[in-house]
Amino acid sequence: MSWLEDLFGTPKPIIAMCHLIALPGDPRYDTQKGMDFVIERAAADLQALQDGGVDAVMFSNEASVPYLTQTERITAVAMARVIGELRSQIRVPFGVNVLWDAEASIDLAVATGAKFIREIFSGVYGSDFGLWNTNAGATVRHLHRLGGKDIKLLFNIVPEAAGYLGGRDIADIARSTLFNCQPDALLVSGLTAGQETSTTILQRVKEAVTDTPVFANTGVRIENIEQQLRIADGAIVGTTFKREGYIWNEVDVERVRAFMQKVRQIRAA
Repeated sequence: MSWLEDLFGTPKPIIAMCHLIALPGDPRYDTQKGMDFVIERAAADLQALQDGGVDAVMFSNEASVPYLTQTERITAVAMARVIGELRSQIRVPFGVNVLWDAEASIDLAVATGAKFIREIFSGVYGSDFGLWNTNAGATVRHLHRLGGKDIKLLFNIVPEAAGYLGGRDIADIARSTLFNCQPDALLVSGLTAGQETSTTILQRVKEAVTDTPVFANTGVRIENIEQQLRIADGAIVGTTFKREGYIWNEVDVERVRAFMQKVRQIRAA
């Protein structure tokens, strides 16, 4: 697991979500305020997250609801513009996630210099977005064709709003995903963004793949971070950093500082 500390500079890293507001093509996109407002909001959230002391950030099109499993081209293009505009302000390692399109996420990561990607790379699911299929072999080959072999792939094996169609045990999924797909890390999620990751499932996945990093992917809060990090090798955190803990609000730097102070105490212990 040395790549974690090599990349993030710390054990048990906290990757903070920089949620972009609705983009061109999204139903909630504000055509009057346009892309300048999208960039302005992202810049403010990025500054608050970095000033609050997070270890890394991940840009995602969180407000592109309802999500697509094959996104429109404008989504990754718009995200690339946002990241390009903010590139000089980014002081920590950053990753990307084009929800929920693995190849688009790879395209964006290679184009922007992202160090890691979170996605649904493997499995087939029944989801709120319909039948959700993947092709990990083709996706990883796409990454290598684009010269992105050093980009870390974080496999979400408990997707939000979806169920594995095979009905397999989660520990078996973790073990076979590790053998067949060779992920850099596995992620365990709750039902939706902001919903707590089950520590029982987290523990079972960690026990199944002891030498591979396992992250808590949703619902991590200051009240449960100690419990989560007893098991997980890191966490991806979004909603709890927002004003009043509401996902669509802007990032509150004081909430970030309090959370990261707690994390530093846990690491020291």
